[in-house]
Amino acid sequence: MSRKEGAAGALPLPAERSRPWRRWLLVMGIAHLVGLASSLDAMMSSRTSQGAVAWIVSLNTVPYVAVPAYWVFGRTKFQGYVSARRDEDSALGQSLADKLAELRSHGASAAHSDKHLVGVEQLAKLPFLGGNHVELLIDGEATFESLFAGIESAERYLLVQFYIVRADAVGLALQNRLIQKAREGVEVYFLYDEIGSYALPGSYLQGLEEAGVRVHRFHSTRGPGNRFQLNFRNHRKIVVADGARAWVGGFNVGNEYLQGHPLIGPWRDTHLMVEGPAALALQLVFLEDWHWATEELPELPWLPVVPSHHGVPVLILPTGPADRFETASLMIQQAIHAAHERIWISSPYFVPDEGVLSMLKLAALSGVDVRVLIPERPDNPLTYFAAYAFLDSLLEAGVEVYRYEEGFLHGKAFLVDDIGAAVGTVNLDNRSFRLNFEVTAMVMDSAFAAAVETMFENDFARSRLMQAGEVEEQPLWHRVAARGAYLLAPVL
Repeated sequence: MSRKEGAAGALPLPAERSRPWRRWLLVMGIAHLVGLASSLDAMMSSRTSQGAVAWIVSLNTVPYVAVPAYWVFGRTKFQGYVSARRDEDSALGQSLADKLAELRSHGASAAHSDKHLVGVEQLAKLPFLGGNHVELLIDGEATFESLFAGIESAERYLLVQFYIVRADAVGLALQNRLIQKAREGVEVYFLYDEIGSYALPGSYLQGLEEAGVRVHRFHSTRGPGNRFQLNFRNHRKIVVADGARAWVGGFNVGNEYLQGHPLIGPWRDTHLMVEGPAALALQLVFLEDWHWATEELPELPWLPVVPSHHGVPVLILPTGPADRFETASLMIQQAIHAAHERIWISSPYFVPDEGVLSMLKLAALSGVDVRVLIPERPDNPLTYFAAYAFLDSLLEAGVEVYRYEEGFLHGKAFLVDDIGAAVGTVNLDNRSFRLNFEVTAMVMDSAFAAAVETMFENDFARSRLMQAGEVEEQPLWHRVAARGAYLLAPVL
């Protein structure tokens, strides 16, 4: 071949080499167009302006990473569950309406004397129910003893729902009891979160099913609008025995909840047993979740057991991303607003939204005794660092922040004056406020409030009180990490 022929043959090479760049430009253009379209969705659907801004900026600057992250983690509405709940003509809507009508006949009229309680009832779409007996359960030994005894006493049916279930010693103890009850002819329904219990082996579930237990996972990815997202979780922990007694609170099922965590020490948690009409309210919450998972509504008895006509009023308040309002955040804000003398709050993950932060500051500035109890030893570095981004402003306003030192604090509770208290599954963070399905039991009773007060005082004695200026004394890397984690809080 001559040089001329070789040169002529080489002429197309620059054009051929430019084609990969054209492909890359095309891919980049498509990515940015998809990022722009996704940012419009974020602008229209994000529940907070901070979250919307964070997603819009990232989706338009680094769409290659942000677009898949948004469609996995960025959704704020749990589609499908919303429409199922709001369709009053559906089987679920009619059934829920019937059950609500039956429960309202057991409403506690005394609750309506306080406008704050009326507002909470509107959020819950359930009334305060009277005639209940409640028992505060502190730490694992008391909780699992009560819970397992309740399961063993069931004669007709059991409803069991947890966010995390492990196949360890505690998990096997639960499994054995459920299998035994199923073999005795008790109807057992077992619901678990598919993300929280991702490590639960199939053999564990198979053992339950072979004994006749009805087993289903909560489908957080079910529905065309949810297929690719992993952000919604069913964080509820509910057990109902025969519609007469129920348990709710912070405990999942695993060894650490009873024996402590090998790295962060003893597990400090809080649970509640309620006997009476409020147990049926928890049954109602379970059935709504069960219907989403299975499209079935089990026929269960709805005649409440009333242990005492002089029992205490209890409100069961379910919250989640299917709500019209940010119910969990509004519940906490209402509790702070209702406090005249004190509001004490315990939360393992403390990254509240601006509304709750403002209410805490205003209450402290108004002379209310505001105390927040959080763990000193974290199991989640993101929320641990994020808290340091705003704790200094709370301390300056007069909020007392205690850091629990004897292990890991996981209890979720609050105390209002000496008239009432609440125990549930809600953390004071973006996930519980906007992304998780949660449930809280509010008890309006001075004796129960006194028991919760004693619990808090014992926890404060095992904690250190943060000092003003402590946040600014942290090294620069710590403060930078805190601000970075806080910026991510509305997104994750």
